[in-house]
Amino acid sequence: MTVAENPLGTQPINKLIWKFAIPGIISQLVNSAHNIVDQAFLGWGVNDLAIGATNIAFPFTTIMTAVSALIGMGAASHFSILLGKKQPEDAADYMGNAITLMAVFGILLALVSSVFLEKILYLFGATELIMEYAYPYARVICLGIPFGIFATGMSYFVRADGSPSYASAILLSGAIFNIIFDPIFLFLFDMGITGVALATVLGQLLSFAMGLHYLLRKFRTVSLSHKCLRVRKSVIGGIFALGSAIFFNHILATFVQIVLMNSLKKYGALSVYGSEVAIAASGAVSKLSIVFLSSIIGIAIGCQPILGFNLGNKKYDRVRKTYLLAIRYGTTVAVVAFLLLQLFPGTLLKLFGSGDPMFYEFATRYIRIYFAMLFLNALQPVTSTFCTAIGKAKMGFYMTIVRQGLLMLPLILILPRFLGIDGVLLAGSVSDFIAAMVVLTIGLREVKRLKKMQDELAV
Repeated sequence: MTVAENPLGTQPINKLIWKFAIPGIISQLVNSAHNIVDQAFLGWGVNDLAIGATNIAFPFTTIMTAVSALIGMGAASHFSILLGKKQPEDAADYMGNAITLMAVFGILLALVSSVFLEKILYLFGATELIMEYAYPYARVICLGIPFGIFATGMSYFVRADGSPSYASAILLSGAIFNIIFDPIFLFLFDMGITGVALATVLGQLLSFAMGLHYLLRKFRTVSLSHKCLRVRKSVIGGIFALGSAIFFNHILATFVQIVLMNSLKKYGALSVYGSEVAIAASGAVSKLSIVFLSSIIGIAIGCQPILGFNLGNKKYDRVRKTYLLAIRYGTTVAVVAFLLLQLFPGTLLKLFGSGDPMFYEFATRYIRIYFAMLFLNALQPVTSTFCTAIGKAKMGFYMTIVRQGLLMLPLILILPRFLGIDGVLLAGSVSDFIAAMVVLTIGLREVKRLKKMQDELAV
């Protein structure tokens, strides 16, 4: 397919965004749904401590996502730009090096996590009561890390290859498998929380197989050879340069999650709720919010190949329009999410089947305070993806530092000293508001720069 024929450079932007975003949104929603299903089944079939256990082990998932985004999105961004510049051989080198890196990082993470699992879980905020459930769950989850990294990382390349539906199917297959087999392993085979973890890992293995099948049988824009798999310093540097922003975003989010769990453990024990209720309720609410935020992430990810290709092809007006439309669509989703959570918290929380009134009381309080600025939460993921796709990796990194590092972490540590457990919750909404204003300012500045570049090109 020639550059002139590529629909990324010719079709209407709004149609392209939805063509690439809808499969991504569906896959993100189903993946989010399987997280909710995990916790819902555990709430109904085991107890609140099992819900808390999955929340304690959740950093393993976010670290896996961080690595797959570092390598997959970083390399796929170069891949799209190089295709736009008519350099398919160089694009193939980026994909080959990414595959090698995904394999190495996946195996190393699985080994380290398994060897030091108990110490890591206590570091993540586990209490003695929760550890009884967290350890067997996480022990199985760690085995799936290499498969999860490859499947998620490969989906970026499949999307950049012009097959957004198959990219979503890679992730959907694992999530749907998980949703189907959760109750089978939990109730029919009576495997408890270990069965829920096993369903997750087997789902990741299925996604891995689908990604590998596309790579070997269906890839069309480049030809991958063995020499492309040999790591090159310049290529790896390019991958890390464009993938570092979203990687540190996930890593800082993971660190915030760990600090948040430890803060809930500490200040929950000093409140009427107790540590275990605070951690379990936090897990349930965070999974609900992920369902809505995943739609925004799907929009952002769907825009990446459109942004990269048109930047490489010097169609700056299309790059600018893609970003602005993505902001509009993402903000609409965020507003709907905010209204649903604030107006119907009790109805949504009943999904988790807890019989503890303290669970519902604290979970509602969590929603009211921590997610008070949820309607602004489209700005950061869309703008971060925008910056990565146009080669502004440092800018994306600074946006990450502002929200997670400069605001969220200090506020979680400082505010509870004066406000108790409410201070932990208030840190989320304050950080979201300030970060959104900063990100919006940066994004609009880049829009003006692109307009100037387009005007100069037209002269």
